[in-house]
Amino acid sequence: HRQIPFVEDYKVVFHGPFNVEIIIYEKSIVGYVSYMSSYMYFDKDGIVVESSDEKTPGVPMVTGFVFDHVILHERLPVEDETVFKSVLNITQLVNKYNLTVDRIYFGSDDTLTLYFGGVRAALGTFESLDEKIMRLQDMLPSLTEKKGTLHMENYTEETKNISFEPDGGTLEEIQG
Repeated sequence: HRQIPFVEDYKVVFHGPFNVEIIIYEKSIVGYVSYMSSYMYFDKDGIVVESSDEKTPGVPMVTGFVFDHVILHERLPVEDETVFKSVLNITQLVNKYNLTVDRIYFGSDDTLTLYFGGVRAALGTFESLDEKIMRLQDMLPSLTEKKGTLHMENYTEETKNISFEPDGGTLEEIQG
């Protein structure tokens, strides 16, 4: 098989001398990074599959890792390549719970923050990530008109209230 950008795999099936079926499995884009005034979209393996001047709706920006160059059709040059599995896991979870994340931020201290409009969900480590995002699904509708940080760093299944810190305000407790 020849490698084709955006194509994960393909199959050619001959049904006769004049009838051919081509089945194409498209690569799914999991995120993008901003680099030199362009949006560089990458797949689950960190391979840059597209460079564009326009944002694609529904694809989150990924920030927090450092690189000095980006080459189309090659892997993003990051220090820890397991970050791509984390991005895939996060995008699958937010899709599972019908959430649209604008940006995913990986902190240098292995923490995670998701951005939903004006709300920053500080999730802390990747521990109990599925439960945290499931809980986010319930809380985000009540925060649509607000701007601030939702503190879920110490969240557990037993947590009753979660702190929300409005930009320039004082902490509020949110029940979920």
